[in-house]
Amino acid sequence: MTSHVLTQVSGSITRGNMYGAPVDLSFKHVSRLSDAWTEEPSSSLRPLKRNSKKKYRSCSLRLNNNNITDLHDLQRTVNHFLAEPSQLAWLDLSFNNISHIDQVLCELHELRVLYLHGNGIFILSEVDRLGVLPHLHTITLHGNMIETNKAYRNRVISALPQLKTMDFSAVTRQERVMAKIWHQSSRRSRGRKETLQ
Repeated sequence: MTSHVLTQVSGSITRGNMYGAPVDLSFKHVSRLSDAWTEEPSSSLRPLKRNSKKKYRSCSLRLNNNNITDLHDLQRTVNHFLAEPSQLAWLDLSFNNISHIDQVLCELHELRVLYLHGNGIFILSEVDRLGVLPHLHTITLHGNMIETNKAYRNRVISALPQLKTMDFSAVTRQERVMAKIWHQSSRRSRGRKETLQ
């Protein structure tokens, strides 16, 4: 049997061995994503495997604990390192200086896990953008300014109905019900404000 056996995983076709060790670019003092292109990923217990074009056979990318402020070059960075960039499933951008949930994250259609905790995200409604990611089931956003909003957890769960884990805590059935009620009541109150104007 060859190493290029196709496997069906969660509705998408991926090449066997694609779920190898993460490409770890954490703690590299990277300020711009393009700066990461010259970095060598940190080694781990599981060695990184490369294809014939020297791209990594992985669906996970760690860019945490750097000084990244924007995600302008995210897609190019993913393309630079991963053998199959469209299969990126796990992205760690925690502990950077990111202040916005950039639209570029919405292009990562196979993304399942997204860590954004410990940044400077301050506009809660930007979470809504991530609702287009059909497989996103885990997100972290704690340690951002949005966490202080009293509607924080309801808003995120409402915007991402497929979420199973938020901020390293399971999303319960009761939380889903409460988020749905919150969403309906906030929509009604917005509608009333618009008719008063």
